[in-house]
Amino acid sequence: MRRYFEVTHVVTFADTNVAGNVYFASHLAWQGRCRELFLAEHAPGLLARLDGDLALVTVSCSCDYYAELHAFDTVSVRMSLRERRGGRITMDFDYYLAGRGAARLVARGRQTIACMTRTGGGLVPADPPDDLAQALDAYAPGAPVTP
Repeated sequence: MRRYFEVTHVVTFADTNVAGNVYFASHLAWQGRCRELFLAEHAPGLLARLDGDLALVTVSCSCDYYAELHAFDTVSVRMSLRERRGGRITMDFDYYLAGRGAARLVARGRQTIACMTRTGGGLVPADPPDDLAQALDAYAPGAPVTP
């Protein structure tokens, strides 16, 4: 079992489209929210650096959809580290419909971000700061799962 960081979200009408199901882009917004809450909880010192020279740039994001979600569904968004290679970090996101018996996988996503440093000449690639690297390593494949 992989270790994951989990955020629970209750779907609102703002997340849905005219047809009444969750608009596809909402899943991507939830990826960003999950990632940001992870940073706030596990690497809070990083937030001050984001106002300075550090930038976390989203390089790619995707989502595959398996089942519809609707207003007032409860969704568990579970983020885990897929790989960290230099300053590039790839995370997996599993979306589960929760609150109605056993949780059911309804979507799966992926996002890659790059750590960059702001310079006078623009952005240049950088290694993740130590606090971020340590926080991510706890969610890496093969990391021990603690209850």
